[in-house]
Amino acid sequence: MRNMTPWWIRVPLLFFIILVLMEYVIDSGKEPAIMVYPVARYFMLLVLLLLIAIELILHSVENVMFQTLSEDAKARYLASKSTPWQWQWGKNFWKKLTGNKPIEEEAEIILDHNYDGIRELDNNLPPWWVWMFYATIIFGVVYLARFHIFNGADQKLEYEQEVAEAQAEIAEYKKNAKDLVDANSVELLTDASNLDAGKKIFESNCVACHMPDGGGGIGPNLTDNYWILGGGIKNVFHTISEGGRDGKGMIAWKQTLKPIEIAQVASYVLEDINGKTPANPKAPEGELWVDPNTPKNQMPNQIQDSTTRVKDSVSVALK
Repeated sequence: MRNMTPWWIRVPLLFFIILVLMEYVIDSGKEPAIMVYPVARYFMLLVLLLLIAIELILHSVENVMFQTLSEDAKARYLASKSTPWQWQWGKNFWKKLTGNKPIEEEAEIILDHNYDGIRELDNNLPPWWVWMFYATIIFGVVYLARFHIFNGADQKLEYEQEVAEAQAEIAEYKKNAKDLVDANSVELLTDASNLDAGKKIFESNCVACHMPDGGGGIGPNLTDNYWILGGGIKNVFHTISEGGRDGKGMIAWKQTLKPIEIAQVASYVLEDINGKTPANPKAPEGELWVDPNTPKNQMPNQIQDSTTRVKDSVSVALK
């Protein structure tokens, strides 16, 4: 029996398969096991020696068996070894796939046309091409039925669904990744943990200018509803992040505080300081700020009173 593959292919192939199995079994982290563990190198060297020894033994056994054969048997054996191995199933499949006629059978399909000694063969279309043509017809029928008869999801609908899924994933990611918050996406934080964190930040960084109760010192009073650069969580967040007025306002804290920390201290100012009565309040600065989304009947009393006084003044002037 002749060997299908020579020894110089079998030995490296078996060696590589054993090496891959060893790397799969041994957990060596990011480094190969053969580089991390010296015993792995010794093991693979032993495997290589064993494979070479097995090939030598098989070759020796083959020679011994060959010497016991008769002359006729030796001749048949040598002839079988010299015959190249052929993948008969593959050859038959290729022949069926292409539909080519053997050269010795071309006389059956040759045509009468003769162009300066060049003859034409009446070959059929390759079966693979015919099968592919039938497959495209079947695909076209299925496509027509699905998208134009049964109104399946077309490209536009699939795109809209994928965009909606992506937007939901982005929203979920932003919800968990708090440091991605900015002045446009920030929302007022009302839970105790965030307000406590904002209080600690305020006491560590803000009391020197705004006083512990927010009544104001160097900085403006944070307890009233008058704001130099606008009130509300988005404006306060932007002011803390980017700083106040050039040359005379608060410094920009975005280099010192994380976005979530700015959101926490801004929420603390609006929730726990604004609207309180400080010990020594500083005079109001800036303009009276009213949240445009707040209904009139839900405005704080201070804002309602100020609005009423303005209306009364206007009425007196008109009279």
